[in-house]
Amino acid sequence: MSPSARLADLGLALPDVVPPLAAYVPASRVGDLVFTAGQVPMRDGTLMNVGKVGADVSESDAHACAQQCALNALAAAASVAGGLDSIKQVIKVAVYVASTPDFTGQPAVANGASELLGAVFGDAGQHARSAVGAVSLPLDAPVEVELVVRVA
Repeated sequence: MSPSARLADLGLALPDVVPPLAAYVPASRVGDLVFTAGQVPMRDGTLMNVGKVGADVSESDAHACAQQCALNALAAAASVAGGLDSIKQVIKVAVYVASTPDFTGQPAVANGASELLGAVFGDAGQHARSAVGAVSLPLDAPVEVELVVRVA
């Protein structure tokens, strides 16, 4: 089954590529690799949540934000790869979580992105990952996700 069919089976669709917030492009292709810019949890032009995980945003809401970030990153990658089905492997995922100093659940939040990528790409969705706590993120977003993928 293709990645686009798996995504549809999950009841999801790729969103429009989120326009850059500053002087950068959403994704850049070099050979058979695509690197995405950090994607925040924008849905229909609005952040899903704002604030710090552990204070303003629950871990479960942040998990959902990470999934939306991953969808946004896939849209960005697909835009330079020739479509979602041109993505052959997820190589690296970096997840940044704006959180309180005592919050240590960054890996659980990052699973929102990782679980989605595994569901969409199967074995090709297994990836290396960083889950990092941050003091703040752009627009007061609670989560930001970057991808490196291999394309056809």
